[in-house]
Amino acid sequence: MRSPIPDYLTETLGDIASDTSGAPADYIPELATADPERLGAAFAMVDGAVYGAGDVNIEFTIQSISKPFAYALALADRGFDPVLAKVGVEPSGEAFNEISLEGGSGRPLNPMINAGAITTHSLAGPVGLDAAERLQRVVDGLSAFAGRRLTVDESVCASEMEHAHRNLAIAHMLRSYGVLTEDPATVVEGYTRQCSLLVTTLDLAVMAATLANHGVNPLSGERVVPEPVVRQVLSVMSTCGMYDAAGDWATQVGIPAKSGVAGGLIGALPGQLGIATFSPRLDAHGNSVRGVGLFGRFSSDMGLHVMEVPAAGRAVVRSNHVAGAGPDAVRVIELQGGIRFAGAERVVREVTDTAPTENRVALDLTMVYSIDDVGRRMLLEIVRRLTLDGHQVALIDPEGILPVPEVSPESR
Repeated sequence: MRSPIPDYLTETLGDIASDTSGAPADYIPELATADPERLGAAFAMVDGAVYGAGDVNIEFTIQSISKPFAYALALADRGFDPVLAKVGVEPSGEAFNEISLEGGSGRPLNPMINAGAITTHSLAGPVGLDAAERLQRVVDGLSAFAGRRLTVDESVCASEMEHAHRNLAIAHMLRSYGVLTEDPATVVEGYTRQCSLLVTTLDLAVMAATLANHGVNPLSGERVVPEPVVRQVLSVMSTCGMYDAAGDWATQVGIPAKSGVAGGLIGALPGQLGIATFSPRLDAHGNSVRGVGLFGRFSSDMGLHVMEVPAAGRAVVRSNHVAGAGPDAVRVIELQGGIRFAGAERVVREVTDTAPTENRVALDLTMVYSIDDVGRRMLLEIVRRLTLDGHQVALIDPEGILPVPEVSPESR
């Protein structure tokens, strides 16, 4: 059987292709020459499956889509406190190239606007790197997210540097506040090279999937950044990734996302997939017109909004029954689905309300496909307390979702 997913992507691209509004970015001459008809979309699942349709192998420059990944590297390399001391996390409500700095401190409002991204670039790598070493760290890091070696488009980089006056002004402003501590022009040049890395739509989908997969590249298996870093990055993408259109995006599409002025757009759904689209025509916010349309369709068609209400916690308990009779009776509690705090609380309540009188109790996890850390600890605590109350507890766990608990009399 042929997968319907590529067919769905092809159909959706066909539906959106008739929208010819917007135009390629014209403030950078090299970007203005982009073919406005290019159009592609790709899904990368967290288990490594990748689907694409359209112009998914055409290279273009990553531009501002590099921002969340460079931010992740800075957080991983320097730690949260040093980065947050230099770059905030508040939405600016302004265009990507506005000089949005906190009054007094001069700290950029967030890492998704240029002021924050220039600062973030300066924080990549450990303290003490020179400009070339820092840039190498960024290229290596973004390549690890993509799962292949990325290179700089020298023509686009040169074109951007010729028109980098606003970014240079922002950098000099940051230097005046002490946010930047080195030559502003050097930092801007490194940041511009970061933005000039060549990627494809497939690359971007894998990069987004690495965020969705808790920082592990689903193709290479390499851990690129730690899990707490991913949570921070996705949170900032949710509130700031689409610039002054972030509010509309959050309510209507609801996928943590980031756009770039070359026409790329990414989204990452934690635990599910990374999404990428490519179409050079931009709207007034600097976001891809067709990309925004495609993401709207994906969110609506497949229920991808992060605020989609999950199944109620009560659905975790599949059944609660007694098997056998007399001294051989076993209280069997069958669980199902994904268990997080609310689901684990429902299991706790099921056990306490039932108050098993049977000597033997079995928790059947055969139908459970995932348990987060809180759910795991709560279920193990149920096992511990039932054991201490004198029950013989069996875990039916063919997939090894829970470790075998150890309960000793000293635990009382």
